Formats: sequence, C-alpha cells, structure tokens
Amino acid sequence: MLEIKQNNKETKGEFIALMDGKQAGLMTYSWAGEEKFIIDHTEVEPEFNGKGVGKELVYEAVEFARENNLKIIPLCPFATATFKKNEEIRDVL
Repeated sequence: MLEIKQNNKETKGEFIALMDGKQAGLMTYSWAGEEKFIIDHTEVEPEFNGKGVGKELVYEAVEFARENNLKIIPLCPFATATFKKNEEIRDVL
C-alpha cells in the first residue's frame, strides 16, 4: 500500500511516497507567495516505475492545494504532463 507523507517548511516542501516502508518516490515544491506553490521536481525509484507513484504524488499535491485554497505552478515536466492528461485536476492551476 502506498503512503504519502508531506513535509512543509517555510519556503519549500516535499511529498514522500512510501511503499511497504521503503521510499518509492519524492516530489518537491517551493512556495511562490502565500497562495501558490511550484512543483519543481518529481522522481520515482526505478523499482517502483509504472506503479502510478508519480501520479499519486501529483494528486496528493492537488488535494493539499484544494484543502488550503492554493494554486499550483507545475514546472517539473512530469507534473506538467500529468496536468495535461488529467482535466479533473486543472482547477488548481
């Protein structure tokens, strides 16, 4: 089962995906003011490729944005592609 933890700091933050206690993926972000954050990097460990880990990280960021009335600027190519493919999450752009 995939578990996602969030660490939010003053200027940056990250979402960490854990599968069976092992780090499966990481997505980092930077704050762009008080109402926006930039997804600047997404990575998935090779053994977890193709299991939807990256997409789950993006969706977790979308939930965080919705709950806190924030907007996302997806600069990372993976996040950009995920927003292009999934219309239902574009409300946070």
